[in-house]
Amino acid sequence: MGPRFAIAAGLLAGVGVAALLLIGLLVLAPEPSIPATPAPSIAQASGSFEPTADASPRASTTPTGSATADSSASSSAFHVGQPAPALVVPQLGGGTIDLATLKGKSVWVNFMATWCPSCQDEFPLMSGFAARYGGSGLVVVAVDVREDEGTLAGFAQRLNATFPLGLDSDGQAARRWGAVALPVHFWIDATGIVRDGAAGGIGADTMVEGLKSILPGVDVTP
Repeated sequence: MGPRFAIAAGLLAGVGVAALLLIGLLVLAPEPSIPATPAPSIAQASGSFEPTADASPRASTTPTGSATADSSASSSAFHVGQPAPALVVPQLGGGTIDLATLKGKSVWVNFMATWCPSCQDEFPLMSGFAARYGGSGLVVVAVDVREDEGTLAGFAQRLNATFPLGLDSDGQAARRWGAVALPVHFWIDATGIVRDGAAGGIGADTMVEGLKSILPGVDVTP
């Protein structure tokens, strides 16, 4: 073997060893970790969010846990914790319904209309509560919004309404109370403070909760 051949063979062997070392390093070296970026949610992409709970159609001063923005908004809409707005309307059959003259009574005010199916369902229940708890100081008042006296009179007769009915012919009283959709219920205690409110139609259970808020110490049942 000549000296030139020996040198060439040595160089080739060295290159082979270097190549094997390089391959080994590439195989054994850990892959660099790249932090994963979460894909944006549909809500983030659209700029909106899903509410965590449905807003309740009623609001009460009775504590039920931690306060929420939804409950605060509902309380504000129903004037809960505030003095009841003024209410002076003509009464069906003559006279006037004036809420100010009912101080010392527990008053349930309902804004309604005869064309409203929920109102038709609620009236018999309201008559029952008025009869059962009148002796406990309860006064139930329904205010018909933007209808004439004859329409309300026929409705009251058909459903045997047993409580005072008022006429808000121009809708001013409903606007003052924020009754923008009918029916709406407000429960006012003997001091004139609104303690609960609900947008209807509602059933007997919701009515019971409203009455409990203004009839302390009374066993109110459906």
